Amino acid sequence: MSEDRIETSEDFRFPCPECGSEMRFDPEVNKLKCPYCGHEQDFDGEGQSGLANTEQDFKAALANDIPDEDIEENRVTDCSNCGAQVEFEGDTYSKDCPFCASPIVLEPRMSKQIKPKGVIPFVLSEDKARDEMTKWLGKLWFAPNNLQEYARKGRKMQGMYVPYWTYDAQSESDYVGQRGTYYYVTQTYTTTENGKTVTKTRQVRKTRWRRVSGHVSKWFDDILVLASKTLPKRFTDKLTPWDLSALKDFSPNYLAGHSAEAYSVELREGFIEAEAIMEREIRALVKRQIGGDEQRIDALNTTLSAITYKHVLLPIWLAAYKYRGKSYRFVVNGQSGKVKGERPWSKIKIALAVFAGVVIAAGGAWIIQAYN
Repeated sequence: MSEDRIETSEDFRFPCPECGSEMRFDPEVNKLKCPYCGHEQDFDGEGQSGLANTEQDFKAALANDIPDEDIEENRVTDCSNCGAQVEFEGDTYSKDCPFCASPIVLEPRMSKQIKPKGVIPFVLSEDKARDEMTKWLGKLWFAPNNLQEYARKGRKMQGMYVPYWTYDAQSESDYVGQRGTYYYVTQTYTTTENGKTVTKTRQVRKTRWRRVSGHVSKWFDDILVLASKTLPKRFTDKLTPWDLSALKDFSPNYLAGHSAEAYSVELREGFIEAEAIMEREIRALVKRQIGGDEQRIDALNTTLSAITYKHVLLPIWLAAYKYRGKSYRFVVNGQSGKVKGERPWSKIKIALAVFAGVVIAAGGAWIIQAYN
């Protein structure tokens, strides 16, 4: 597999049989629907074959031992503004970047990538996603009022399938540590009260440490790792949880009218993050087993086996607005409607709040002086 991997999808077309326009996947009816004449069409791809939940061998993938039918090639280019790797289909050679709204022109580059096996289809329509974003903006203190209106009536939101890796593994961990148990001793001390020195006692907490060792086992199922470097993790990590039980077998029909980003975090790189997640959970498990009031882990040796992975696409609505010369990005979980984004500030609202605070403080000081 190439080190320079990008989005992967073939050039699929979905012409409407009634009017010839391009159909798109409509999450409200779970069908392909023509946005012009309203024609609806069922499609195969309801996730019945089980491919979406088929685990792939991690070590085989690292050794490039992947069947040719599981690899695809695509035309991609980099956005000069935000660095996103954007896929181009058919005869398209220019479009706006879905991540920062900057215009980009294709500089042809072919890239190979592992095909996704599973996808969570969009549940929220664009209108509902925009409603969720507008409500989120409305809850922000000091956000510009007209940004909400601009977002509601502004450019279209981009439905994007974002790449993720999931990892499974069996962990076996040996540890050496210490269990701390609290106990209390009576301490005598002197203090001054009413000009006199008095003797008092108090209870002081101490910790008695005892050396312990042991073994813990844990099966990790579907550790989810973002496979994109384009979207800020401080946004996407807060879009959780995802209901992975809703995974369907990948079908290009779900992508109709939407985009799919290629992974820029390689399989091995993603596993490093997954290992860190596993490490935190194993340490928490060890501390629970050590027990006591406090715990120390002096040595921890973990072996992972039966490591597998899946490449899946999850639905996110993106809004990238240029507002008064500055770009704002918002992401909406296309399954749950959860919203995160870059926080806009209104200088006028902040100034008014500061002014109001000064007025209230001055008024309070005047009242105190008036009644003293």
